[in-house]
Amino acid sequence: MISNTTLMTQKKIEDWDLVLLPQKKLFDLQLIKVWRYRDLLMLLVRRDFVSFYKQTILGPLWFFIQPLVTTITFTVIFGRLAGISTDGLPQPLFYMAGITTWNYFSDSLTKTSTVFRDNAGIFGKVYFPRLIMPLSIVVSNLIKFGIQLLLLIIMMAYFKLNGSSFSPTIYILLFPILILLMAGQGLGLGLIITAMTNKYRDLAFLVLFGVQLLMYATPVIYPLSTVSEKYRWIVSLNPMTTIVETSRLGLLGQGYFSWLNFTYTVVITMAILFAGSVIFNRVEKSFIDKV
Repeated sequence: MISNTTLMTQKKIEDWDLVLLPQKKLFDLQLIKVWRYRDLLMLLVRRDFVSFYKQTILGPLWFFIQPLVTTITFTVIFGRLAGISTDGLPQPLFYMAGITTWNYFSDSLTKTSTVFRDNAGIFGKVYFPRLIMPLSIVVSNLIKFGIQLLLLIIMMAYFKLNGSSFSPTIYILLFPILILLMAGQGLGLGLIITAMTNKYRDLAFLVLFGVQLLMYATPVIYPLSTVSEKYRWIVSLNPMTTIVETSRLGLLGQGYFSWLNFTYTVVITMAILFAGSVIFNRVEKSFIDKV
């Protein structure tokens, strides 16, 4: 005969909706748990977005000031002084389009690459799927990207009203896919780097410098058409090259597009994202003992 106490104990065990295990499989990314914690994801996105301009004088205007100042600087240095071609596009539009896409990728990468170090205190106190934190960074940067994209559209309208000859093309339909590719590359590379910095701390100091160098290997300040045929294939190996060129082609009507390069970018992005997720999944079980 089973006692009432035993029955109550069994019922309590059956009622658990969350079980924490000491070990899990390498390829078990627990995406279902990530979906269950989507409310936490939204709270973290709101935190990142608000904290960006909290206690500042200009507040959300900083989302506009940074790309504007960078565009003006590029226009003066690379456009006027260096005389680099912009494929016949107005120089401010050319640089703003490149800066907008590049900023989303670089911000997602740099902030995700320090997610273990920056959130060690939270990770050590409460359980939630660790992948939530880097995902919140990518989503919050997407909001910033949308604001800067709005600024680019306003500039496009201004130059169009002043007689500039450019027009969007059908490749603008690929823009949602380009956003996913930027997010995937930034997230995947960030997960790989943050996992490696858990053991090799020096990488944290090289990320910002490396991202700046990578920008010059991407057609942000110059069009791909100005690159010599001999070296163009090398620049095209950078998966961000296709994204920047295609976004300019879709929005402004000038840029280079190839289905071969586009397919290559999609495959490379999926590989980076998968590798980053697996490595992050492997390291996040024990990183708190090392930070």
